[in-house]
Amino acid sequence: PAHLFGHTCPQLPVLLEVGDAADLQGSAELVVAVEAIKEKILANNLKTRWVPEYVQMKRFHNWLQDARDWAVSRNRYFGTPLPIWTNDQGEIKVVGSVAELEALSGVRVSDLHREFVDPVTIPSEKGGDPLRRVDEVFDCWFESGSMPYGQWHYPFENKDLVERNLPADFIAEGLDQTRGWFYTLMVISSALFDRPAFSNCIVSGLVLASDGKKMSKRLKNYPDIMHVVNEYGADAIRLYMLNSPAVRADNLRFSATGVRDIVKDVFLPWFNAYRFFVQSARLLNKRLQPDVGGLKSSNTMDVWILASTQSLIQFVRTEMAAYRLYTVVPRLLKLIDDLTNWFIRFNRKRLKGHDGVGEAETSLRVLYDVLLTITIAMAPFTPFLADAMYQNLKRILPKTLQQDSVHFCMFPEAKQEFFNARIE
Repeated sequence: PAHLFGHTCPQLPVLLEVGDAADLQGSAELVVAVEAIKEKILANNLKTRWVPEYVQMKRFHNWLQDARDWAVSRNRYFGTPLPIWTNDQGEIKVVGSVAELEALSGVRVSDLHREFVDPVTIPSEKGGDPLRRVDEVFDCWFESGSMPYGQWHYPFENKDLVERNLPADFIAEGLDQTRGWFYTLMVISSALFDRPAFSNCIVSGLVLASDGKKMSKRLKNYPDIMHVVNEYGADAIRLYMLNSPAVRADNLRFSATGVRDIVKDVFLPWFNAYRFFVQSARLLNKRLQPDVGGLKSSNTMDVWILASTQSLIQFVRTEMAAYRLYTVVPRLLKLIDDLTNWFIRFNRKRLKGHDGVGEAETSLRVLYDVLLTITIAMAPFTPFLADAMYQNLKRILPKTLQQDSVHFCMFPEAKQEFFNARIE
């Protein structure tokens, strides 16, 4: 018959099923009784938010419904030793801490690798042979699932800190972790606290070679990433990945051509808009003063681009709060396209002063406001290019509004007075 042990130490946080003691000398099969707490796990999954949602409600939910007891023992040398001592007479001790092991054995261990733990024996309480540790080690996934607590040495230290800050705001990993890290986090936190380990889970797809196969050093079926960085820049790779199927938990076939297209279709138009502003502002022959108190313009194009910019800011705030990254980047890129291919193209003469100095100043202030807003909004996604632009754009701001880096700027608040759904 199986022996059940209820344990609250970080090594053994749930009910564990262990085979007969006589069997332990040969091979220990340590099993977490997942089926006993399955309903808790399913309920806790519903307390979380996943992006994209289908991974939670389909893939992960279905896996939880069919979950079986989890064998956490492994027949390997390297790994965290199972804290189980036994002898041929059937005695079993499950040790919950270094202090408990010292109390039972008289030996104080400071290193929990098995070469230091295995020699430790525990005297029998029934006059039998000394108890020796079983050969098995923990499944490494058990350790990864214990990460939120083990990193703080819970429950021996930082008990209030851990329990007060659980669950984590968000975690992010690949789709392949549905049956790995996501699962073990949920099982262990449900067993220990009857709470999920995280509030939000962002799931990314897998990055494959351009031929759809797994990237392989042997096959050399992917470009040297440092060559791509040196050729197109880290920001281009970053934005390429952020605007790819990978952020929707689909597979991405990585291609250097796609990175190049980001430079061609996004960075160059954006930079050209920035350069056009600088050149046009110089034509005024006087220092342009941005209207920090609130822009006013009756020009239809000005009203439209300001409305589009502010509705974008509201949209980004809403979507980022929901961790929906895959909806944000396309909208940011659309505003850059609207600015370069519509606003600047149709206002080029006006921006250069053909309609008078007053119109030129107004349109340049609008362009400046949009460029500065885009630069700050794009900073999390293209940190290097955004900061390079900001260092020049900030020079005409009042000193009190200038920051050392764009990354010190607060994300803009949407200005409701510019909203205009009809003109958008």
